[in-house]
Parts: sequence; structure tokens; C-alpha cells
Amino acid sequence: MTHQPSCSHIPVMLTESVAALIPPSAPDGDGLVIVDGTFGGGGYTRALLQAMPKVQVIGIDRDPQAIPRADAVKADFPDRFRFIAGRFGDLDRLLAEHDVPFVDGVVLDVGVSSFQIDQADRGFSFMRQGPLDMRMELAGRSAADVVNETEETELANIIYQYGDERQSRRIARAICADRQSVGPFTTTADLANLIRRVVRKSPKDLIDPATRTFQALRIYVNDEIGELQRCLEAAERVLRPGGRLVVVSFHSLEDREVKAFLKDRADDRSGGSRLLPGEVAGPPPTFALLTRKAVAASTDEARLNPRARSAKLRAAERLETPPRDGKEA
Repeated sequence: MTHQPSCSHIPVMLTESVAALIPPSAPDGDGLVIVDGTFGGGGYTRALLQAMPKVQVIGIDRDPQAIPRADAVKADFPDRFRFIAGRFGDLDRLLAEHDVPFVDGVVLDVGVSSFQIDQADRGFSFMRQGPLDMRMELAGRSAADVVNETEETELANIIYQYGDERQSRRIARAICADRQSVGPFTTTADLANLIRRVVRKSPKDLIDPATRTFQALRIYVNDEIGELQRCLEAAERVLRPGGRLVVVSFHSLEDREVKAFLKDRADDRSGGSRLLPGEVAGPPPTFALLTRKAVAASTDEARLNPRARSAKLRAAERLETPPRDGKEA
């Protein structure tokens, strides 16, 4: 009997992601190694193992609580799956430590997982009373540390930059006043209630007033944008020519990073190759785009899974050009 991932976590754009990773030259995955850089519940990993009966999949996750779920996949696919604990931003180093210099595919489902959101004691959601934590690795500075120790201007900048919260200064001012007069923030309810008191919800605003601030703190605490940037560069180093990179993102900050990286690295022949007088040719491309524009989830998927409504998929194929940073895997 196979072990199934939690029903609370539904992988987004699973069919499209797997299809983008299967090369025409080896549809059964013979000789291929693909990395699921955000293992989570193993949804992408299982789909890849089932779609290609000869593929090898390596799962990576920084969350210690992903290990039991990885053990379940290992029990079902003992010869074709292995798990590495760590950050996907360290993709090339982690693979090198396990004697895997190059791979044929990298898939990322970036952001927080349903497993993390659904557990109140992880402190990711303002909808559940729990400690103000938000650490994916269960180590390092927590969201409570950031809220209670960060100077007002910097705190406002964090909330604005990573949450796109227009009232970030008002929220930061109220946080600093309350932590001095009332005491430190320790729970998700402490922070969410303050934000709801400070930020009036517009009738046109469909989200909770605490949404953007909680998103900002989560991204900052886990350095999610930095990790994504490092992973994209690492993927460029470890992918063989013809290897596929597939990224599913869920908000504009993430998608902006992926779009900018691929625009910088991709061979986009649609715009022509003729240079203007005096213009100097840039470095040769390292990727060819498989998706000219971000692919959105289908209407049916978005209807069945609310998380899919904001999802965007971008994919590219690695060319033979050496990596842009000059480093080899």
C-alpha cells in the first residue's frame, strides 16, 4: 500500500510542472536525475516518480518536519528516491556533498506549504492561535524576535518591502508603542489583533488586514527571496545542457525574481538579434525559454484549490553555455 501525502496539501499546477520536466528524448526518465527543491509533502516528487518509471528524484527541504514524509516516499520508491535536508539556495553544494555534480531537472514550488500553515504551533497563520514563530527550519530568529527587537524604521521597511503594505509605517509605530507599554509580542493573535486595530479594512479589500504583514515577516524571517535568487543561480550551475528548470510561484515578489533571472539568462529570439549602432552584445544566453509568459492555473484548478488562483509557472531549458558566474558545479 502506498503512502499518500496529507489531504490538506494539494500540489499546485502539478500536471503542467511534470509535463515541462519530461524531455522528449527520455520520456520514461531513463538515466535522468531531477531535483524537487521544495519537497514539502512530496506531491511533485511522487508525480515525477509515477510519470517516469526510470527517473531518479532527489528531494530537498529545510523543514525538519518534512523528513517523516520523505521517509514515506522512500518506503514506496526505495531505489529511485533520496532526501537531502537543507536549503534549496544551497542546491549545488548539497548535491556535490552527495556526489551528484549535475542533474536533468529542478522544480520549485516556492513559498510556505500547507503543512506549515495548518500547524498552529508553527506560527505562520494569523487564523490560528499559536506562537509568533514562522521559522521553516525551526532555528534562528523567529518572527517574535523580529517584531520585538527591530527598530521602527527598519520594521516599517520590512513590512512594506516584503508585504507591499501601504500602511507599514503606522503598523510599525503601533508595534513599537505596544511592545513598550504592554510587553513583547508572543503569539500570532497578539500581532494580528494589533494590526486589525490599526488598519481599517476597506469594504473593497477581500483579505484580512494582517495578511500583508504576516507575509512580510515570513519572507524576511526565512530570507525567502534571497534563497530563491541563490537557487536560480545554483540551478544554472548544476543543470546539464537540455535540463529543465520549472518554478511555480505564488506572489509578485517571487515571480518578479524568476522573471528577471530568466530574462537576463534566456535566449529570447522573438525580439531579434540585431544590435543598434554602438551597442555591445551581452553575454551569451544560458537558458532557452519554454514559457514566453507565466502560465496560470486552469480555471478548474483555481476553483477547486484557492491556493492555485495566484500561481504562476515559468520554465526554461539549459543551454550548453557555461554558467554566467563562471563557477562550475
